[in-house]
This record gives sequence, C-alpha cells and structure tokens, in this order.
Amino acid sequence: MQAVVLPARAGYLWAKQGWLLFRSQPMAFFSWAMFISLLLMTASITPPVGPIAFVMLMPAVTFMTMAACHQAASGQKMLLGMWFAPLKQKGLFKRLLAMGAVYILLCIILGLIAFMPFMEELSQSVQTATTSNNLLPLLDAVRTPMIIFAVMYVLMAALFWYAPALMGFHGIKLVQSLFFSAIACWRNKWAFFVYGLVWLGVFLGIDLAMDLLTLIGLSDSAAATIQVPINIAAGGVMYCSFYPNYVSVFESLVATGSPATPE
Repeated sequence: MQAVVLPARAGYLWAKQGWLLFRSQPMAFFSWAMFISLLLMTASITPPVGPIAFVMLMPAVTFMTMAACHQAASGQKMLLGMWFAPLKQKGLFKRLLAMGAVYILLCIILGLIAFMPFMEELSQSVQTATTSNNLLPLLDAVRTPMIIFAVMYVLMAALFWYAPALMGFHGIKLVQSLFFSAIACWRNKWAFFVYGLVWLGVFLGIDLAMDLLTLIGLSDSAAATIQVPINIAAGGVMYCSFYPNYVSVFESLVATGSPATPE
C-alpha cells in the first residue's frame, strides 16, 4: 500500500472539497455535526465515564462520517437509517471499539510520560495555589508537561487519522491500519500543516466576527446564540473534509471502489 505524497496546497483543497460535500447535503451533515456536538457535551458533564465512552466511540463515529461522505460523493441522499448501516459489517464495531481502547491507553501512557517527571513540582504548586488562592504557580508548573504532552499527542494522532477508514472500508487489521496511517500522515506533513492553519483560521475568524458584532452593539448572549449554529456548520464542513483527505492520499485503495471527490 502506497500513500500518495501531496503538495502543501492539498491541505486547502481538502477543506474546499469538504465544503462541496457539505453543500451537497447541508441539512444531513449539519444534523450529524450537531449530534457529535451533543455527544461531546454529554461526555463533558458525565466524567469519568462520559469522556472514556466518547473517546472509545470516536473511531466508529469517524468511520460513520467517512461512509456518509462516501455515499454523498456518489450522489446518494443520506437518510436517517443509513448513518448506522456501515457498522453492520460483521465484527467491525468491536474492532473500532478496540481502536478506541488503544487510543485511551496510549493517551494514558503519554500523560504519564509527560507529567511523571514533574510530579514533585506539580504537587508543590498545587499546595501553594491552595494556600495562597493563586493559580499562577500551578499554571507555570503545568506549562512544560502540557507542551511535552501536546507534541507527543500530535504524533500519536497521526496513528489514528486514517485508521478507521482503512479498517472500515478495506478490512485492514488494527496494527496495520495504525502503521499505514502514521506513514501517510508523515508523508503529507506539510499538507496537514496547511490544513490545520485553514481550520484554525476558520474558527478564529468566526470568533472575531462575533467579537465585532458585540462591538457594534449586539449583546453577548445574542452573539453566542448566533455563533453556536455557525460553529456546528463549520464543524460539519470540517468532518466532511476528512473524506477527500483520505481519498486523495490513498488513491491506490480508492481506485478499487471508493468514489472520487467533488471537483
């Protein structure tokens, strides 16, 4: 299996093609993005079970998104019952849950690697913050391990970026899908850099637009009400962009059955 090496501008094209997919069935993909947002919100208010369940389900949710984009790119209208149909492949849901479990395990290991060397300093800063009611010492102490964790997390995320699609569309085993995903991400690191900048710019631009609305007299609550559906729609476009990303990088696999992305 050979991952295509794409130029940096491919990162912009992935986002553009994601918009074209979203535009083809906006209500379906908006509703899906809202569903994912509700899952995340529910997980955030039910620790620790909620976050663990959410992370374990994310490979399955990612593949459902990719399968829906596959259907939309081939001209089929997404109906409610079609969203969960891809998980009916024999044993697939269990394998995707196993991938989620591996993700959690690796996050725990990376967290230990990043934070354990600083535990004494962190413990002292917690005591200082408690007695002085000042969070600055704690924030200073946690900065370095957080940076270390963030760098390692980005490297780890490359393992899982394409893995759900490789497993779901092509039946590739867990370890192989993680390996192929990491290699493909490394080969296209500059395209991913541009891709990340595009989405950073989109969401920062939305925040800036809402700030401007408040400056000209719109209330904070009204601006927040407007921003929520805009953020969900932008998230929907971003989720749609995962599919053209996968299609363009794994051309050799796509040629065996997956549709082309919109022009």
